[in-house]
This record gives sequence, C-alpha cells and structure tokens, in this order.
Amino acid sequence: MKPTVLVLGSGPIRIGQGIEFDYSCVHCVWSLREMGYRAIIVNNNPETVSTDFDTGDGLYFEPVTLEDTLDIIRHENPIGVVCQFGGQTAINLAEGLAENEIHVLGTSPKAIAMAEDREQFEALLEKLGIKRPRGKAVRSLAEAKVVANEVGYPVLVRPSFVLGGRAMEIVFSEQQLGGFYQEAEDANPGQPVLVDKYLLGKEAEVDVISDGVDTLVPGIMEHIERAGVHSGDSMAVYPAISLSESIKAQMVTSACKIARALNVKGLMNIQFVVQDEIAYVLEVNPRASRTVPYLSKVTGIPMVDLATRCMMGQTLRDMGYASGLWVLGSPEDEDEGGESPCNLSQVADEFGLNPKNPKPHAPGYIVSEQAFVDGVAVLPEPYLFSIKAPVFSFQKLTKVEPSLGPEMKSTGEILGIDHTFEGALYKAFVASGIHFKGDGVVLLTVNDADKPAALEIAKSLHASGRKIAATPGTAQIVIEAGIPCESVSKIQSGTPNILDLIMAGRVSIMINTPSLNETSESEAARIRRACIESGVPCVTSIDTASALIRALDVYANPEAASCLRLEEYFVRPAK
Repeated sequence: MKPTVLVLGSGPIRIGQGIEFDYSCVHCVWSLREMGYRAIIVNNNPETVSTDFDTGDGLYFEPVTLEDTLDIIRHENPIGVVCQFGGQTAINLAEGLAENEIHVLGTSPKAIAMAEDREQFEALLEKLGIKRPRGKAVRSLAEAKVVANEVGYPVLVRPSFVLGGRAMEIVFSEQQLGGFYQEAEDANPGQPVLVDKYLLGKEAEVDVISDGVDTLVPGIMEHIERAGVHSGDSMAVYPAISLSESIKAQMVTSACKIARALNVKGLMNIQFVVQDEIAYVLEVNPRASRTVPYLSKVTGIPMVDLATRCMMGQTLRDMGYASGLWVLGSPEDEDEGGESPCNLSQVADEFGLNPKNPKPHAPGYIVSEQAFVDGVAVLPEPYLFSIKAPVFSFQKLTKVEPSLGPEMKSTGEILGIDHTFEGALYKAFVASGIHFKGDGVVLLTVNDADKPAALEIAKSLHASGRKIAATPGTAQIVIEAGIPCESVSKIQSGTPNILDLIMAGRVSIMINTPSLNETSESEAARIRRACIESGVPCVTSIDTASALIRALDVYANPEAASCLRLEEYFVRPAK
C-alpha cells in the first residue's frame, strides 16, 4: 500500500481566499502522486478542481475544520498532513494538528507560530538584523493609544490571524482609533490587535521556495499602488521596474535569512515596504500566497512541485536549484554571479520517491545569494513584463464602497504579458475593465495631496488629445498650468454638477481619490457608485492612474502590443 498524504484545501471561496489556493492544492496532489504517494484531499467547495472526483486518490467533501480533519485522519492514518497550500484556513489548523500528535509536513507548526506571533517574530527579525515598521500587539484600546503615540500617527491597525486585510484601517488620529479599535478586536476575538507605524512607501513582495538550507526566490514583484492598498487589490509587476539594486539585494538576502531561521520547507511569502532605500519587512506568511499561480506562469518555475518535494524530504540542490534569485534568460558571464541549475544526482529518500527532477518551463539561471551578499550581483535588462491586475464585482456587490484601501475587495485577477511595460499595462487594464468609454471627457477629482500627480496626468492626457473635466479645486491647478479643462460643480453646489455629467454619458473614465474630509468623501462615494451603475471605469488610486497614463500610446495604437504564445515571450526579442 502506498503511503498516504492528506492535503487540506481552503474551503469556500471568499474575498481574500479564492481559486489561487485551489491551484496550489491541485498541483501539490499531482506532485505527490507522481512521487508515488497516495494523495487525498479535504475540501468542501464544489466549484474547485480539487473536488473533482479524479484529481486525487481520495476526496473528503467535508468542512476544513480541526474536528472533521481529525476524524478523517483516524480513518485514513496518513503519514502526514499538508497545510500550507490551503490558505489561512488550512494553516490555522497546523497548531491543533500538532497538539493531537499529527505530523504536519513541511514548515513546522512551531515555525508557523513564530512567523505569525508578533513578539516572537519581532525577536527573530531583531536577531537577524532585519528592519520592520515599529509597532506592537495590544489587547485594549488604552494600550493601542499608548503604542500609537509612541510610534506616531498615522498607524496601521489590524486584527491578527485574518486573511484579506479584514477589519484593517489606516488611522490618522486618536479619535479615529477610538472609533475603529473595537471593529478590529471583534474581527478575531481573543487574539491581539496589531498597531504599526504606517510607512508611506512602495510595496514589493517575494514568494520563496526553501528546503530549510537553500532558498530559491523565483522573482521579485513590485506593487504599482503605494503602501496602504491591500496586496490583493494592487497591481503587481514582474520583474520589479523601479527598485534599486540595493533594495533587491536586501529583499533576496532577507528572504534567505528568514527561511533558514524558520527552517521553512516549502513555500513562504514575504511582503516589504520600501522607504528611504530600506526594505522593511511588513509580514511573513509561511504558506502559499495568492501570487503563486501568477509567478509560476511568468517565471517558468514549477513552484508548487518544487515546494512539495522539499516538504517530502528532497533538497533544492538535489533537484538542480540553489539559493538566490531566478532570472529569465541566460547568464552572459557566470563570474558575475550567475549560477546555472546544479543538476546534482538524485538521492533516493526514505519513501523511495520518483527521481524525476522538475525542470523550469523557461530559460533562466540563478543569481546566487552570495552574489547579493557580496554586492556583485548583476541583473540583466528584462525583456518580459507581466502585470497582475485585480478584478472587482462592484456592480453586483452594491453596498461595497469601491475606493481601495487596506481591506481586500477584489474578486478575481487577470494577467497582462508583453515585451514592453506599456504593452503589459495596456493588456492588464483592458482585461480588468479599465478602458476609455467612447470619446467623453476624462473626469478628475482628487484630494489635495494627489493634485501635483493629477497635474502630470492632465498634461499627458492633453498631449494625447483627450478632453479633461475636473471639480473646481482640481480644475484650477490644471487651468493655471495652461491646460484646457472644463470646471464641473460638486454635488453640493447644485445642478448641473459632476453627477449630472456622469449620468448624461459624457464621461469616458473617472479618476477619483478618497478624501479624509467626511463631507467630501460622502459625496465622492455617491460619484463612484454613479460611475459603477452607468458603466464608467473609475480609478481610485493616483498610482493606478499614473500607470494608466503610461499606456496611453498603446491605447491609441493597440497593435503596439504584441500577441504571442506564452513560450514566445520567454525568448529575448532581436534588437
């Protein structure tokens, strides 16, 4: 009889936890079966591939809870349980399984707890010399106020052990903290609330594969929206386009240090915020993240297959990989830090695994961890750009406010790939529903902090031949810069106003960023809802709008974007 491995799914699909985790579970099962194991699945979502009758060797259509999982374990007697591919639902069971003397495969429950427990994790980062935003875990409003005053407003307030940024808020004052704290505490009763200094910087993240010794970083993803927008709602570009070599080195070396310190076996996600040329660690998730399918596709690295084999005892070097950053292409000079896959002989492990080595699906090489440590890593100019963009369902979720923030709201995502950044942006925007509706005006209404960026956007729109309309405050700076702009009254000023303009079908796209002023924001929420109901694309982040402007030339000439098969994008275009 083959040894049995139990794989936990992620349960019902909801915002923050979707089919990305189903992808990881299914690929894990396929890898286990290829290695000679009997792989069984626990999941209770009929809308997933993992619950197809022929995906695994067995399926238990039961809730992903500790009680139900223990019942199945008593019946099946598996050699271990895989928790790290089923999102937060599955990883939350690791500690309970360990307490019942069940073997959790991959990263240990103790290491998982260390990554998710605030005090333990801060002590680990301190020991490793890795920086993170100042903050503490608190259990009362009084403690939260003390911490907020210590680190200085604004602060990011969030419950612990939740997914999708639920009940997370950027707080700018003690009064706002008093009104929001209870909501954060109620989101996960009995667990502490996290209060951190909010750093307004650029966010980036990595997914890594580790065997506890070596750590492979398949790629670095840079978020287009600045810190404060949930990673699931932000656009992400691979490879990073504006991060310095120093920041990339900090991210790679920090990831390798953390993976070794936690003895990670399998997948881990790390999110960073970059400010003043320092990469601060925001959080570490010792499990598969929602970016795994995206990154696997655009790097050619079979991430789940490698992670599963690491969990089952194989090493990255056994499989032909090493510590460092995977780069598409071929190394021009191995002395510059490039390291080809190792191709070491496969070592049979205690379970007699299939000796097949998972190969990358794209040409590439590894820039070694040591090259980053020594400051000699040389990265080539990218020739493939891929952009993950969120998709929202605001037309169906009528009570959801469409502005972006730290709480996740997207219900899906798409991928745009091209040989140019602008071409990839164009594809991502069009696929996610951001396009110019007819020949109407581009409507600008932004908060004071975003007006300098809005002016640059207006200049580009005017240069491309687009007509511009704006509310009085925004219109004033645009007109003063010598750019033609129609000034439109706010709702509170009577009719005709901005709402009338939208409902009359004269707006092709709206750029509106939230305000901290309650009256202005209440009016803006009505405007954003009017856009959704009338089918007008609405961009609520100034960073997203700035990215949109970079794609204007491709909007004007879509043939500037290429249309190729995925494998053709992995080939560097001839100069």
